[in-house]
Amino acid sequence: MLDIDTKRRIDAARDLLVGKVPDPKSQVEQITIALIYKFMDDIDDQAEQLGGRRKFFAGSYARFAWRQLLQPNLGGQATLLLYAEALSKIPQNPNIPPLFRTLFQNAFLPYNSPETLRAFLKIIDEFQYDHSERLGDAFEYLLAVLGAQGDAGQFRTPHHIIDFIVNLLNPHKHETILDPACGTAGFLISSYKHIQQANTTQQGRNLLTLDEKERLAQNLQGYDISPDMVRLSLANLYLHGFVAPQIYEYDTLTSEQRWQERADVILANPPFMSPKGGIRPHSRFSIASKRSEVLFVDYIAEHLTANGRAGIIVPEGIIFQSQSAYQQLRKLLVEKHLAAVISLPAGVFQPYSGVKTSILILDNALARRRKSIAFFKVESDGYDLGAQRRPIEQNDLPPIAQAVKEWQVMNPDKLEKEPSSSSFILPQLLRQGLALIVKKSVIAATGDYNLSQERYKKTTPTQSQYSMVRLGEVCTLVRGVTYSKRDEVSKGGRQVLRANNIAKNTFSLDLSEIKRVSESVQFSEEKKLQANDIFICMASGSKEHIGKVAFVSSDTEYYFGSFMGAVRVKPNQIEPAYLFQQLRYNRFNQFLREQIAGANINNLNAKIFYRFEIPLPPLEIQKEIVAEIENYQKEITNYELGITNCQAEIAHTIKRVWGE
Repeated sequence: MLDIDTKRRIDAARDLLVGKVPDPKSQVEQITIALIYKFMDDIDDQAEQLGGRRKFFAGSYARFAWRQLLQPNLGGQATLLLYAEALSKIPQNPNIPPLFRTLFQNAFLPYNSPETLRAFLKIIDEFQYDHSERLGDAFEYLLAVLGAQGDAGQFRTPHHIIDFIVNLLNPHKHETILDPACGTAGFLISSYKHIQQANTTQQGRNLLTLDEKERLAQNLQGYDISPDMVRLSLANLYLHGFVAPQIYEYDTLTSEQRWQERADVILANPPFMSPKGGIRPHSRFSIASKRSEVLFVDYIAEHLTANGRAGIIVPEGIIFQSQSAYQQLRKLLVEKHLAAVISLPAGVFQPYSGVKTSILILDNALARRRKSIAFFKVESDGYDLGAQRRPIEQNDLPPIAQAVKEWQVMNPDKLEKEPSSSSFILPQLLRQGLALIVKKSVIAATGDYNLSQERYKKTTPTQSQYSMVRLGEVCTLVRGVTYSKRDEVSKGGRQVLRANNIAKNTFSLDLSEIKRVSESVQFSEEKKLQANDIFICMASGSKEHIGKVAFVSSDTEYYFGSFMGAVRVKPNQIEPAYLFQQLRYNRFNQFLREQIAGANINNLNAKIFYRFEIPLPPLEIQKEIVAEIENYQKEITNYELGITNCQAEIAHTIKRVWGE
């Protein structure tokens, strides 16, 4: 994880270069080259300290060692000339592996200021690497602050989240392991360490044979579209003992060159964002989409072996978005691949992003055996959710990791019957509401295959003496007309009501501010509020507005837009005022929030509205209930008026005392 000192040094180096190297990409190159240059010299220093010899900067190339650049008796101009010569000669150094020589190919110093260079080298010299992953931390933070990562949606994956996912997937020494958006190879390195640890005795003896080690090195593969990321991941893997890392510059979504390849284990944190205009993938994807997150998940699902497993970090849009491609993808996952969904707290990717994410666990073998999918909720990952991500005591990752492993082997029908004293963690999480087992048939029944855990939480069964009916049986919902900002006019046109026109406390129409829309927008009479309509907000940028209702007592001249709706009862089945009272009741409000938990509420499907159930007494009793509620409302109004009058009298008395 990025530490404060690394962040401070990167900021200082970047600020120093801005005046001499205005191009952000060139700044990245200069800092990256210097970091790796220093890193190679650190390795030589470690070798000497252990009684060995310098490897990279030896013989005639010893004069280019990093320490030589910082000699106090070396003048500024001499330092500049030596550094520039070193950059040009390092690619020719036979002591340096081809991989590092490639990193320095075409490197040069783009400015001619000895003062700037000496200050820059001094900052870089402050970096200390006790393991090579710090190089990845430094480089990826550099990309983040320059905007390169945020624009591409490529957020740094914290090491503890990487290790958590690798632990869940439990890759083995004989399996092929792939990261199709590998960045700096964090998942691959974690997988390598996991396998090494699994094959090491308590006495520290490694059980892997030479052939197995060579096969493991070949089995770890990664793709990335960015040449910079490929170079860094190559260096990172080399420094972990991989002589010939299997990392390829490859566009996973548009190239077909490696389409036929499959992997036993796939781990990835794919880019969250798509470029303007979307991705233009080739035609072999099963899901037609231009969204990178959809295509990556589709790619991973399709490129697993028959018994393959995958752990994928995804943005929340994958979980609930209502567009066709997202629904098709979720349907594919639920029917063939998905074993578990793990919801992470927003802020896991700080300081790069506060985006909310989840982890999809795919397991082809388990998916074939199971008729259910497990949901888990991580409330804390062991760090606070601020920008600094400071360690805290609460950490849900270890128990959830254990619970996922139990889910893979336990009989789901017996889970909730496990005694509270059981040593198994999964039944305990189920009782605490941090886990949920949902049948695939239940997920499929909604038609949108929503993967939000909140959608499927069981509510307390109602005990009403009256029969229950769904709203779809007693009313219809008329959605408004779509119009754009440019259709709005200041005078004339049609008067159109929005969510702000529903008074939150009185559940009546607030007509203090009304939008006007050009008559060129086609509004039918059906889109005009009528007597006995229940005006309802069905979509909004704020969840506070969702489900707000107002009763319309008489015909109006007001129309409504696409985010709003008019609930109209079916004649002789239900009293409009009775239905209105049911919809303003907090039970409906809670239902709606559970259904849209985490969702893009601008695309809320009306089918959800129709699923809500209410008690349906006979019409005469409905009228009695409405009359009773209205009498109580009158009393409330009178009390409020009395309070207002009393407050006025108090103020009058105080003023009289003061002589005002």
